[in-house]
Amino acid sequence: MSISGDHVLAGAHAHLNLVGWVTMALFGLYYTLTPSAAASVLAKLHLVLAIAGVAVMVPGIVIVLKGGSDAMAATGSMLTAASMLLFLYMVIRYGLGKPA
Repeated sequence: MSISGDHVLAGAHAHLNLVGWVTMALFGLYYTLTPSAAASVLAKLHLVLAIAGVAVMVPGIVIVLKGGSDAMAATGSMLTAASMLLFLYMVIRYGLGKPA
């Protein structure tokens, strides 16, 4: 974007950084510190929801920014929200730092 001067896709770039990197890093840190949560089936579901959310939302935002439908971005947003709610449940259920 900097070289071309075209910042139209800055929103998609920001969401990719925040949802695709920052939240994934926080999830990984939590599961490293709380192996009992990481060993659960819900952790695997959380992983699937989180990855699917990013994989669907970011291209969906690009489509919206290019003038297309918002259906894909909305679907990705819902998947991402579901993964974050599941993560909140995991933190409440397993706490922080409980061994396996």
